[in-house]
Amino acid sequence: MESDQENPTLVEDVFKKITEKILSLLEKGVVPWQRPWKSSSVPTNLCTNKEYRGINVLLLMMADFPSPYWLTARQAKTLGGFIRPAQKGTEILYWGLFRVQMESSADVAAVHFQKLYTVYNIAQCEGIPDPQQPNTKFESIEECDRLITGMPNKPKLFHGGNDAYYVIPKDEIHLPRKESFTITEEYYCTLFHELCHSTGHEKRLNRKSIADATSFGTENYSNEELIAEIGASFLCGMGAIENRTINNSGAYISGWLERLKRDKRLISMAANQAQKAVDYIRGKCLNVNC
Repeated sequence: MESDQENPTLVEDVFKKITEKILSLLEKGVVPWQRPWKSSSVPTNLCTNKEYRGINVLLLMMADFPSPYWLTARQAKTLGGFIRPAQKGTEILYWGLFRVQMESSADVAAVHFQKLYTVYNIAQCEGIPDPQQPNTKFESIEECDRLITGMPNKPKLFHGGNDAYYVIPKDEIHLPRKESFTITEEYYCTLFHELCHSTGHEKRLNRKSIADATSFGTENYSNEELIAEIGASFLCGMGAIENRTINNSGAYISGWLERLKRDKRLISMAANQAQKAVDYIRGKCLNVNC
C-alpha cells in the first residue's frame, strides 16, 4: 500500500463513526442505501477500475458525490492531476495480510490486518476527466411538466449533486441530475415533494410546519414531511404517475404510524394542508386564507 494512505485513526473508531452516521441519517428519514436516484454505478477506483466492497461502499455512497469514481492523492498525481485545495478526503478501510515466519517451526502464518487510507472523488480533482456518462435516458412526461411550469411564483430549481432538498432561506430546490434517477417517474415524484415544501414559504402559504421545521425529528418537521408526501401523491395522481417516493421514506413511516394512532385528526390536518399546497402549485390557492 502507498505510505500516504496510512492514517493513525483507530479502525474501531471508523466502525463507530459509520454506525453513528447511518443512525443519524435514519433519524432524518434518509435511508442511505435506498434512494430513487443513483450515482451511476457502484463506487469504483478510477485507476484500477475495481469496485469497492462491503463497508467501503456505504462509506463512499454516503460521501455525497455524483461520480462513482475515486482515487488517492498519489493516483491523481500519476494521472497528471491534483486534489483541489481544502478538499476533505474520505477514509475507507483496507484489508490485507502478510506472512510471518514462525519462530518455533518452519511454518509460515498468514496474519490479517486492517488499516485506513484516504480517497477522493474525481469531482474533488483538477486535470482528470470523469469517464462517467449518463446511462439513463430521461424522457419528459408532458402532464407532469405542465404542472411544474404552471406553478406561480416558483422557487429556483438547481440540478446536480446527490441529494434532494428544499432550502427555506434561499427558496431553492436542489435535485440530482434528471439522468441519475433510476426511473423517470421518480424524478417527478421527488420534485413534487420538494415543490410542496416550497409552498410553505412565508411569501406563499406561510405554513407553520415549514417555518418552524428547524430540527429533524421534531413534531413540525414530521408534520411537514407528511404534508409534502401526501401533496406529492396528489400531484402524481394528476400527472398520471405512481408516487414512488413513499418507498424511500421508511424511516418516517413508523413514526407517522405511531403519531396517527395517538392523534386521529393528524391525517385530516395533513391532507388539508397538502390540498392547499397542491392548489397553490396549480394556481388555485395563492394565499394563506384560501
